[in-house]
Amino acid sequence: MDTQIGQHHFQPADRMNGLPTQFFAKLVAKANAQTAKGRDVINLGQGNPDQPTPPHIVAKLQEAAANPLYHKYPPFSGYPFLKEAIAKRYMEDYGVEVDPATEVAILFGGKTGLVEISQCLLNPGDVCLVPDPGYPDYWSGVALAGAEMSFMPLTEQNGFLPDFSAVSPEIAKRAKLMFMNYPNNPTGAVASGEFYAETVEFAKKHHIVIASDFAYGAIGFDSLKPVSFLQTPGAKEVGVEFYTLSKTYNMAGWRVGFALGNAEVIKLINLIQDHYYCSLFGGIQEAAALALTGPQQCVEELRAKYESRREALFAALEQIGWKAARPGGSFFCWLPVPEGHTSESFADLVLEEADVVVAPGVGFGKHGEGYVRLGLLTNEARLQEAVMRIGKLNLFHK
Repeated sequence: MDTQIGQHHFQPADRMNGLPTQFFAKLVAKANAQTAKGRDVINLGQGNPDQPTPPHIVAKLQEAAANPLYHKYPPFSGYPFLKEAIAKRYMEDYGVEVDPATEVAILFGGKTGLVEISQCLLNPGDVCLVPDPGYPDYWSGVALAGAEMSFMPLTEQNGFLPDFSAVSPEIAKRAKLMFMNYPNNPTGAVASGEFYAETVEFAKKHHIVIASDFAYGAIGFDSLKPVSFLQTPGAKEVGVEFYTLSKTYNMAGWRVGFALGNAEVIKLINLIQDHYYCSLFGGIQEAAALALTGPQQCVEELRAKYESRREALFAALEQIGWKAARPGGSFFCWLPVPEGHTSESFADLVLEEADVVVAPGVGFGKHGEGYVRLGLLTNEARLQEAVMRIGKLNLFHK
């Protein structure tokens, strides 16, 4: 990649050339090209919540924005009141005790922390264990750290959980960090307390730090509440959990997340952030604290909305003969592509012929091949229409 300014060429740093391609930028460009032709495109390919932030949270920001205190620089690692609100929420929801002063770091959205942790812990030549399929931004942090990735296949046969016995002793010895994410993006799978107990045991044995991405922690179905990694005995000794307000409170554009757990790792995240940022705008921190400590009815209503959308989608899938397993959590559905198609060829076909955007599974890793990801991020009628449009292509046997 050479960049030109006037007549001069300059050479970017190696780390820029080592970054993974932003797969979803390509997806967005394809969808936008169809929309530009005047087509009615139903975009189920992205993970952007479609509902507004609850009004009481918005009102708190509007009020707090006028507070002159927040017009000054905030404390470097954030206001203590937000960390206390986070600790209170985790105690109420999961019975997990965290020390707000030493075991919580405030983040510019969860994604930031997921990229930073690799830079905090990995040197060139170190190995990071990464789920495949998984969220592509894990790869970005590892690339910036100059470390190597070793992929852990998530297969349907194993409930989309990694099989630790399949990690070679040589890789386990070199690994310093492992990402995991339940409820899972892209598969919608959920993890049990027993699985997390195995994870803690594996991490202790091999001195690996666990980074649990709990972005979809509030979204569980069939009356089952997703389990937090930190509920597991010993979890805090080996890892941290990342949480975001993006999904739980429809605050994706507000960029508020946090990491909590192991004090040593939290200290490193705060340290790297001291060099990058001077914490979030105080008004946003105050509104975020209200989101966490105020009425939680909006969270349950949102979860129920996603569950009823899931039911509407799967009723439509059944009608066209598209067989798939229902997700146990998150707002994603992971659907097998029909025979004779790759995930990309199928995604291209349904975009061109049915004006529906789905995310090809291969964008999440090579074990994502054979699937597409659909987001439950539009109303039930639009979800059903998207499926009916695909049904007209006669790709499935009823």
